[in-house]
Amino acid sequence: MSKKRRYLTATMPDGYVKTIGPTADSFTHYWRIVAELEGGKTEVFWGHTRSLAEARRKQAPAQQAARTRGWKSFSFEIAELVETPAN
Repeated sequence: MSKKRRYLTATMPDGYVKTIGPTADSFTHYWRIVAELEGGKTEVFWGHTRSLAEARRKQAPAQQAARTRGWKSFSFEIAELVETPAN
């Protein structure tokens, strides 16, 4: 029997909505880093994980990246993924 393919959606605190899929993976959380660079530019890094603990472990490497890449600042956010109907 094949796994059910579904869409997963995360809504970030600023209202940004990210949908991934179709997927059969058991992702539970979406994480996002918004890095502020010199000159007012930004870079966004994101991913999805199979647990909240796994997502939280991404924060320490983000702090290291901020130092090595010279980011002025960054925000690190995690949102729960919820199953959504295919559009």
